[in-house]
Amino acid sequence: MTTDFQRAVEALLFASETPLSADDIGARLGTDEGVRSAIEAIAARHARHGINLVERGGRWHFQTAADLSHLLRETRESSRRLSRAGTETLAIIAYHEPVSRAEIEAIRGVQISKGTLDVLMEAGWVSPAGRREMPGRPLTYATTPAFLRHFGLSDRRDLPGMDDLRAAGLLDPVVDTGFDGELESSDEDD
Repeated sequence: MTTDFQRAVEALLFASETPLSADDIGARLGTDEGVRSAIEAIAARHARHGINLVERGGRWHFQTAADLSHLLRETRESSRRLSRAGTETLAIIAYHEPVSRAEIEAIRGVQISKGTLDVLMEAGWVSPAGRREMPGRPLTYATTPAFLRHFGLSDRRDLPGMDDLRAAGLLDPVVDTGFDGELESSDEDD
C-alpha cells in the first residue's frame, strides 16, 4: 500500500534533475523519519517496471530498466570514444583519487596534455578535489557521482580489482619466470 509520504518521496525523486540522497529528501520533506523505508518500498514497487529506482554513490534516481535500455539507444546522442590517454588518466584518477597531475604523469610515465583532463571534466566524470598541503599546493582530481552513474557503480569500492581485469582479458596474465626474489651469491672473489 502506498502512503502519502511514499508518494511525496517518489514525486521528489521523479522530478529532480539530479539524484537525491536520503538526507536531501528528508530536508525537502522536513523529516528524515521514514525516508529510507519509503525509498526501499518505492524501489521494490518499481523493480519489475520499465523504470527502476536505483542507488549510485549514496544518491537515488529513476532510470530505464536495464533490459529495456536498447529501446532508447536510437534517441541518444552518439558519444565520442575516449582516447587511450583519457582512458588511462581516468583509470588512474579512479583508483588513486585524490591524485595530482604530477602523480598521474608519474604513474603513466608520460606527460598528459591539459586537454585530457579538460575532456574528463567536460564529461562530468572528474572534478578538482582540492589542493595538497605541500610546496606548490598542487591541485588534485577525483571522480564524480556522474562517473559512478555512467559506469553503473554504487561506490568506488565496486571498481574491478586486478584479478577481475585479468579475467576479463583487459590485462596480460602474470608470467611465472621462476624467479623467487633471491639472487645467488658467489663466495669467490673475481
